Amino acid sequence: MNTIQKTIDTLVESGVESGVQVAVYRHGELVVDATAGPLAASAPVYSASTGKAVTSTVVHVLVARGALSYDTPIASLWPEFGAHGKSAATVRHALTHTVGVPAVPDGTTIEDLCDWDGMCRAIADSTPWWEPGTRTGYHSQTFGWILGEVVRRATGKPISQVLREEIAEPLGIADELYLGVPVAALDRVATLDDAPGNAAMLAAMGDFPGTPRGLLPDAAYGNRRDVLAADIPAGGTFSARAVAKMYAALLGEVDGVRLLSQEQLDAATAPAFTGIDQLMGNPVTWALGYAKGRPDGSFPDSSFGMVGINGSAAFADTSSGLAFALTKTRFSMGDISTVQQLLPLLG
Repeated sequence: MNTIQKTIDTLVESGVESGVQVAVYRHGELVVDATAGPLAASAPVYSASTGKAVTSTVVHVLVARGALSYDTPIASLWPEFGAHGKSAATVRHALTHTVGVPAVPDGTTIEDLCDWDGMCRAIADSTPWWEPGTRTGYHSQTFGWILGEVVRRATGKPISQVLREEIAEPLGIADELYLGVPVAALDRVATLDDAPGNAAMLAAMGDFPGTPRGLLPDAAYGNRRDVLAADIPAGGTFSARAVAKMYAALLGEVDGVRLLSQEQLDAATAPAFTGIDQLMGNPVTWALGYAKGRPDGSFPDSSFGMVGINGSAAFADTSSGLAFALTKTRFSMGDISTVQQLLPLLG
């Protein structure tokens, strides 16, 4: 896989990227652990919605433990959530972005995002945009608090603690795989920079559906210590090799650890909801907490994963035994060109 190293070196040397991590597992073995630029392989990198798969994986592990099921009504764990017609919403609906609460309340600030209890109260009091389970629309930020509070109610622990105890520590990646970053680890988090044109693009976009423009992640957002330290589990902060190892442990055994049985993996990664995204207008197919297909836009049924608005990506393929992750320090708003260059090199 020397071509991957050469490719990311060229991207950094040319100024397209400032720092890149790429990791690939194949059948449980780490076959690529490459970095370019002034970025250590162990450095956690804020990677926006690529982290949604980490949150989803925590939920799957708890289902495997019997702490909840995919069809558990959210309100049975979190009674306040049942307000305004949401009582029938289930964990499955949250994983497939079909709950119908895709937007944070108007006036929400970045400081509000760091207030777990306040955000959960606001989301519980939201009126759904559609009957839960009938339509899908990307819950770009609310995804994290809905599932995170389900985890907290089911276990009595914050989701970051459950992630550490149930996934990161068993896999030996507790210092590289985070939702909320411990304060003591903040100085190890990579510093992000914005790609040229990001600010102009944000200004031209207006409000993103469901997310006021001021809350859209950019480099400044991903560098804020309060944001990084807070549990905002619609995004995550991790090294490429850590999140790739998590995916590899979904596919099979890695260093003696397998996160899910084959039967549950099949259920978690099968198409679970297909429809037109009510916010974006595009057709989508969701597995349980993962997008189907590869981040380059190809859609083999055997692939599942997530991309981030910053250009990060991670996925796994059940047919090839491949787990891939890309993290990067240049925040390239919606630009996945780097991952598009790398995927053909995987073979």
